[in-house]
Amino acid sequence: MTRNTGYVWHERYGWHDTGTFAGIVPPGPMVQPFHNFESPESKTRFNSLVEVSGLVEHLTKLRPALATEEDVLRVHTPRHLEHIRSQSEAQLGDAGDGWSPFGRGAYEIALLAAGGTITATEAVLTGAVDNAYALVRPPGHHAERDLGMGYCLFANIPIAIEWARVHHGVERVAVVDYDVHHGNGTQHIYEDDPDVLAISLHQDRLFPQDSGLVDERGFGAGAGATINVPLPAGSGNGAYLAAFERVVGPALRAFKPQLIMVASGFDASAVDPLGGMTVTASAYRSMASTLVALADELCDGRLVFSHEGGYSPVYVPYCGLAVLEAISGVETGVPDPYAHSFEHSPAHPLKPWQDEVIGASEALARQLGLVV
Repeated sequence: MTRNTGYVWHERYGWHDTGTFAGIVPPGPMVQPFHNFESPESKTRFNSLVEVSGLVEHLTKLRPALATEEDVLRVHTPRHLEHIRSQSEAQLGDAGDGWSPFGRGAYEIALLAAGGTITATEAVLTGAVDNAYALVRPPGHHAERDLGMGYCLFANIPIAIEWARVHHGVERVAVVDYDVHHGNGTQHIYEDDPDVLAISLHQDRLFPQDSGLVDERGFGAGAGATINVPLPAGSGNGAYLAAFERVVGPALRAFKPQLIMVASGFDASAVDPLGGMTVTASAYRSMASTLVALADELCDGRLVFSHEGGYSPVYVPYCGLAVLEAISGVETGVPDPYAHSFEHSPAHPLKPWQDEVIGASEALARQLGLVV
């Protein structure tokens, strides 16, 4: 079944400058300058494959607009907004954690990333498209209310959620985050809100190292609306698909959201320089297909993907293409050129120690009434 899928991309996303760092280390006397891990490459090459494959001809292009200060301030503090704006006027600024550099003009590009996620959300909620993918940069799921971190300046998905609440009366929203890093920003922004379900599948204690544990479940009125599945390093397709079957699907069905947002990071892939997982494009395709089916079942298909991490310039494009094919229902015929190696890894079958973690998350969610 083909769908009218919205697609957000703007060349300015590729112009976000994170400096000539050697990965995450600034250049110095004994550190040769290179690229920051968070460089334009994986995102611009993703968009290039969407175009060269011909898939773009089957998507509805959505032109992003800048998020307003009012949009940002529904989520972030005035201090944080002003910090990003003032740092953006310097030659090289930082989002706040000391490890998230950016150059001039980053404030406007970050507003365009949040605005791109709003644009995708608006198109879905108005019925202009069936679902949407916002290929935005910089990412957002690590950004706290008063702190940018992990390359994230503003919390793109929460900003879009709050926009949807104000402008469309949306109440219950679920966020599914399969980025390899814990979605700490989304969790902390909504951990006392019972109407936002935050589910994060991530590598255990990768980043931030002190967050994303199974027993973090929100507090106050939001107790139980946070679910973490901290998978052990080395987890592959079997672990991720089991987590979707046993935790993500049942939790969404119990929560009954009006809108599903997806923090779409491809850094759990087999060759990502910042992760230790072995997920392949076929598993990303399966997860996206599952989310499409769940959205059809629960919220009239209202499903929005907002791009997060993924730092392999050669493999992110194929993972992203697989997701876009799954949500649009359009097959390009472009094969995964790495499948002959990656798909046969012995890491993919579900291992007992992975099953144990998934079981713990499943049991806690059941205890809290989020798995039925």
